[in-house]
Amino acid sequence: MEIESEIQREYNPTHPNFGRWQKARDLSADRAKFVESILSQVVTPTGLTILDLGAGEGSTSELLSKKNFIVSLEIKPDRIKKINNSQSLQPLLADAFRHPFKQNIFDIIILQDVIEHIECTEDFINELVSLLKKDGLIYLSTPNKYSLINIISDPHWGMPLLSLFKRKQVNKYFLKHFRKKDYERSDVAELITLKEIQSKFSEKFSVRLFTKYSVEYLFNGGKGIVWSNFHLRMVKIAKALGFNKILLRIASNNPGIINKFFTPTFYVLLKKI
Repeated sequence: MEIESEIQREYNPTHPNFGRWQKARDLSADRAKFVESILSQVVTPTGLTILDLGAGEGSTSELLSKKNFIVSLEIKPDRIKKINNSQSLQPLLADAFRHPFKQNIFDIIILQDVIEHIECTEDFINELVSLLKKDGLIYLSTPNKYSLINIISDPHWGMPLLSLFKRKQVNKYFLKHFRKKDYERSDVAELITLKEIQSKFSEKFSVRLFTKYSVEYLFNGGKGIVWSNFHLRMVKIAKALGFNKILLRIASNNPGIINKFFTPTFYVLLKKI
């Protein structure tokens, strides 16, 4: 019942966050194209076995399934019902921590805006390693905890400072008082830093950032990267003032001040060592 009530709230037009969540759903096909474009820079996404872990309504799975075999794993029943089923796309209702898969069977694992919603423990990372074939890849996207943009407006709730809070603190100090129906949700986001990504994954994966590419993609008209009103306004203002040219010049894939404190979302490919 808890999972069903969470889904019902996400699709309730009277919920304060409905507009934000609906825009994300409307742009899901464009987000899928962006994921494919990053993968295409490293591997030809054809004839591969892919696990879309936390697949949502399956837009990324659906796009990649045209040339690959995809397993779409989703924990929420109402979402998995929306995933199209075909011979190359198999939806599976399961927990990311408890699944039926054998070892070394996937070429790619998709973690699209997932790890901030779960406990990304060492055991979980070891499980990812065991599922991947030799030289397997993980596509990972997640909001940056220390991004000034996210501190001003949290990507999940649109409120200032919440990006800095831990999951329990979001529940205790924000949801309990201002979003009572969402209090003690099981999937409240807890954002992480670039340093945490590196420390969690670098022992077993090579870590490659795609910040420069994502900035170029955004300012060249690519959709699916931003969808909140605040972020869309910032993009429009940046273009109007010519700041987009400056941002394109300073965008970097190297760890540093820009990626640590300004990049709103990390787009990363992790290659199994």
